[in-house]
Amino acid sequence: MVTFPGTLDDQDASRAVRNAGGEAVPLWHADHDLRGVDAVFLPGGFSYGDYLRCGAISRFAPLMEELIPAARAGLPVLGTCNGFQILCEAHLLPGALTRNEGLHYVCRDQRIRVERNATPWTSDFTEGQELLLPVKHGEGRYVADAATLTELEESGRVLFRYVGGNPNGSMNDIAGVSNEAGNVVGLMPHPEHAVEELTGAPGVDGLGFFTSILKRFANL
Repeated sequence: MVTFPGTLDDQDASRAVRNAGGEAVPLWHADHDLRGVDAVFLPGGFSYGDYLRCGAISRFAPLMEELIPAARAGLPVLGTCNGFQILCEAHLLPGALTRNEGLHYVCRDQRIRVERNATPWTSDFTEGQELLLPVKHGEGRYVADAATLTELEESGRVLFRYVGGNPNGSMNDIAGVSNEAGNVVGLMPHPEHAVEELTGAPGVDGLGFFTSILKRFANL
């Protein structure tokens, strides 16, 4: 779990990993050491106060100098909300996250549909399955040029799509995408906030992200 100044959800992400049966390893933004982790989670929040653009400063954090080449070499990386924004700013994922279409902050439980499950982070889901996950963002509108959108759709790199309403105006109702290799995944909803029944709705629909990645290493 990477913590930047302004990160809010690192402890939630750590608890999600533990609930799934894994070991959560804290990573500090100012270090140059990935500590031998098998996978990296970039959690939500307001890294560096969202100055310039969301994720724009985090992209240049010392730890990212290690993470970017590792991700390009195949290290599994998941970014949610601000983490998704950072991955786009680092050019590990295509497109960008911009101001919500309605120019208002959105905080609600949101249904998304699994469009593809053939990644290390999504294998415990079934294609067409609907998940209920929280969203909480002011800059979550996914945008990309027409050629990029076409390539994402045709290559099966749109992993999640909003259903039952689009909370931010994302193009093609896109809630999450992957890189070409499938090891880097970003989405705006927060699976780390939906991993235990104790808090009631939205339940445990987010747990599959963490069980998926742990099963990948169990099966190696």
